[in-house]
Amino acid sequence: MEPEAKSRTWLAPAKINLALHVIGRRADGYHLLDSLAVFTRFGDRLQIEPAEHDAFSVSGPFAAGMPLGGDNLVVRAREALRQEAGPERTSPVAIQLEKNLPIASGVGGGSSDAAAALDGLARLWKLDIDEAGLARIGLALGADLPMCLKAKPLIARGIGDELSPLAEFPALALVLVNSSAAVSTPDVFKALSRRDNEALPPLPSRLDFHTIRNWLEATRNDLEPAAQTIQPAVGEALKALKKAGAAFARMSGSGATCFGLFETGNVAKRAAIDIRGRHPGWFVAATRSMEADAHGQD
Repeated sequence: MEPEAKSRTWLAPAKINLALHVIGRRADGYHLLDSLAVFTRFGDRLQIEPAEHDAFSVSGPFAAGMPLGGDNLVVRAREALRQEAGPERTSPVAIQLEKNLPIASGVGGGSSDAAAALDGLARLWKLDIDEAGLARIGLALGADLPMCLKAKPLIARGIGDELSPLAEFPALALVLVNSSAAVSTPDVFKALSRRDNEALPPLPSRLDFHTIRNWLEATRNDLEPAAQTIQPAVGEALKALKKAGAAFARMSGSGATCFGLFETGNVAKRAAIDIRGRHPGWFVAATRSMEADAHGQD
């Protein structure tokens, strides 16, 4: 993730699980996953500036209810990096988080925020720490952190920490929809009917909108049926996307955010307008995923 020109603002993109297979479970209770994930040009934003004293604030449409202390992953990321580098190299900073993504909604918002904080602080503090070092610190904060640090199309395996970035993957036009329904990730995993599903099939050799859509039809999100049982609003979001013309629709992560795949950005924007008109209280965002060679900047 790169800062915007002449500013210290970092994008914390939404993480979208295009496909997510649950293929096992470790002895410690962590589930083993096989997932294709992409990251979008829409997301939260972090502004990081030197300050006399550490400060952390949250603004934006989903600021309400966000913890401001040690329970926030951004604050935990700041302190984890400070502990790693030492207080003499990590001067006080003011961090403002613009929360544009729904909280606990299956798009990795908190993990992406923390990843942006790690990357941004490492650059601001001019720390001699490489991507592997940041990923090690991030993994201690959450299994999604390493992939959010990459913020590029990738296959994630293990508990989400074994990453295979894709050398080539096109940008996809997406519409994200969340009906404001909450879904508990632990409850979704508890409700799984089975945990030993088959892994993802190989990706097609030629990657474009049509081959990716066809490949997705042969994959699943194994968490989606359990989430729909717990929260029927997930099904309503999927219906809204299909009614608006999505070529493919699925829930991301453990929910409740769902995504629709559209052939062009203009079609996606029109679909988002249509869904907002029918469901004015919902979170709806038209966006594009970042290509394999993107670096997280707007």
